[in-house]
Amino acid sequence: MSGFIRNRVRLRAIFAAMDAVDLARAVVARMMDGDAFSQWLGIEVLEVLPGTCTLHMRVRPEMDNGFRITHGGIAYCVADSALAFASNSHGIHAVSVETSISHVKPVHCGDVLTVQAKEVSCTTRLGVYHVEVTNQKGTLVALFKGTVYRTGKPWELG
Repeated sequence: MSGFIRNRVRLRAIFAAMDAVDLARAVVARMMDGDAFSQWLGIEVLEVLPGTCTLHMRVRPEMDNGFRITHGGIAYCVADSALAFASNSHGIHAVSVETSISHVKPVHCGDVLTVQAKEVSCTTRLGVYHVEVTNQKGTLVALFKGTVYRTGKPWELG
């Protein structure tokens, strides 16, 4: 029996008592517990469903750049966290292999960002996600796309 098939059988046994939503929430809670950077950013998880994740974050003064707007890396980082949580929500370790972002409006200190990652495609080995970043007015400020490699290794939740 191949390693992949063994992992699928093991995954079914581990998560037999969990429905897909409970599994998604448990994985993201486990990830967030160990994610010092997302915690430093002040990310709050609003909603997790299989293949999707919605986050919230308030922009702080130390996140500004020399132009007195928020550094583009902040929107990138919170979008990347949403990608990570959404792509791992099926209970299988997933790591990004390609990401890109388009900053369409500036972000400012005090803005409250809402970030929603949505699964576009998910196969045994690859997943593609689109992430929208909006401000407190609902204005789109960034579009992010991420592709992940799904390792086949189940999350240890016990």
